[in-house]
Amino acid sequence: MKNCFKVGLIFQGLMHDLSKYGYSEFWAGAKYYQGNRSPQAREREVLGYSAAWLHHKGRNKHHFEYWTDFSDGRKVYVKMPPKYFAEMICDRIAASKIYLNKTYTDASPLEYFLEKTDKVGMNAETLKDLEYFLTMLKEKGEKYMFGQLKKFVKDAKKKRKRA
Repeated sequence: MKNCFKVGLIFQGLMHDLSKYGYSEFWAGAKYYQGNRSPQAREREVLGYSAAWLHHKGRNKHHFEYWTDFSDGRKVYVKMPPKYFAEMICDRIAASKIYLNKTYTDASPLEYFLEKTDKVGMNAETLKDLEYFLTMLKEKGEKYMFGQLKKFVKDAKKKRKRA
């Protein structure tokens, strides 16, 4: 929520991840909670899949997996709209801080992205933009990156209004 506020996404910050309070996500989160990684990872180990994740990604537009469509028997990976893209970055930073605690650095979200994110299913432009902003975070810090991300969202909004 705080990160979304820094980027000017007040409503999204307030509404972020509310689906986690619904039955299917909340109870799986409580049952598989470990404190140092997503409960969905443990649910996958136990069940072979995560029902909570399937529910979550289908309802939250800040996950790139939400933006996968199917057309004529093929998958279509849609570029994320800027406001959801920005929320995704805010979410990744917050998750890194929570899971890594005192070992978090501004390089942590980029390291996780490069080493552990399954990029299959992410639109090529979204992938490029995500790596760009996470590298900026690592090299120039959070304050600068959030400023640029806020500008990215504002500029996209202006373009939409002109169109």
